[in-house]
Parts: sequence; C-alpha cells; structure tokens
Amino acid sequence: MAEELRRCDQQRDTASTQLSGLMLAVATGDTAAFARVYDLTAAQVFAVTIRVLKNRALAEEVLQEVYLYVWQNSSKFVATRGTVGAWISIIAHRRAVDSVRATEASGKRDWREGTRLAQGDVDDSYDRVDNHAELQHLTDALSRLSAEQRQYLDLAYGAGLSQAGIAAHTGVPLGTVKSRTRSALRELRRCLHNNPVFGTD
Repeated sequence: MAEELRRCDQQRDTASTQLSGLMLAVATGDTAAFARVYDLTAAQVFAVTIRVLKNRALAEEVLQEVYLYVWQNSSKFVATRGTVGAWISIIAHRRAVDSVRATEASGKRDWREGTRLAQGDVDDSYDRVDNHAELQHLTDALSRLSAEQRQYLDLAYGAGLSQAGIAAHTGVPLGTVKSRTRSALRELRRCLHNNPVFGTD
C-alpha cells in the first residue's frame, strides 16, 4: 500500500512538473502545448463547473470561457504558488459562481420588470381587496370595462407583463400600450370609486 501511494505521489509530481513546463510553452503562444494542457486538465475542470452549475450546457460554456482565459493569461500562472490544475480549477470555480450569480441577477431583473407596474404603477385599488365582498365589487367593476381594457389589465396585473412585454405580446406600439393601460386604469378607478365599498379619494 505504501509503495502504491508513493507511486501515485510520484505520478502527480511528474504530471504537475509536465504541466508547469507546458504552461511556459503556452505563454509563448505554443498551441500544441495548450492543447496538451487542455487534455490533461479538462476533466478535472469540468467536474468543478458541473458541481457548481448543475447544468451540463452551462458547465460546457463556462469551460470554454475558462480555457480562453487560460490561453490569454497563461503568463499569469506562477508555479511557486500552486499547480496548473489547481490554478485552472480556481479560475473555473470563480467563473462558475459568477455564472450562477449572473443567471440569478437576470432572473431577478426579469421578475422586477414583469412586476414593475404591479409594484409601482398599479392602482392601489387592487391592494384594498381584502375580503370576498370587495373582490366581488372589483369583479363587477372589471365587467364594466371593455374587452380591450380588461385585456390590458389582465396582461399587466394578471400575467405580470411589463408594458414592453404587452407590446411584444399584442403587436401594439409601446406608446399605445401605455396610453391604453392608463385609460383602463382610470376607468377601473372611476368604477370602483363610484362603489360605496371602496369609497372615493
């Protein structure tokens, strides 16, 4: 067992020394050396990216970005600070984490955009529906709107689409969408304010 462990250590040391030499060649623009570095490290690096991303397609995309970075920044590798495999794996881990954060940020932006009207511009009459009677009065008020007005309110507050999203969905110019949505809200407000359950402002 001790002999096997010693052989494994020697193999790792040999591979590490080989990779360090290859990285020196990569820094001079040696594409063959770079291909060899890729062959010797890609499996390990891919394991890092897939573990973080949990998605093969994203992991493969990050893998490509990592080796592009390695090719362009090979001169930054310092052998005395660690092995080539560890250096590339650290880069891969950081890129994978960045990818996760970017995906989450994009999702949050989409969510904020989709709910922007409901959170900021939505008529507060919706917020005041807190019991069955009020819900019934709101339903009655909505029934008094035209089909087009209900459509715009449904898309904005039911489906959570932004005004740009509504424009894309309906094929109507954005300016027209804004105008029609405001008009629908004004009419809904008028209907609600004429109802004693909601009262007037």
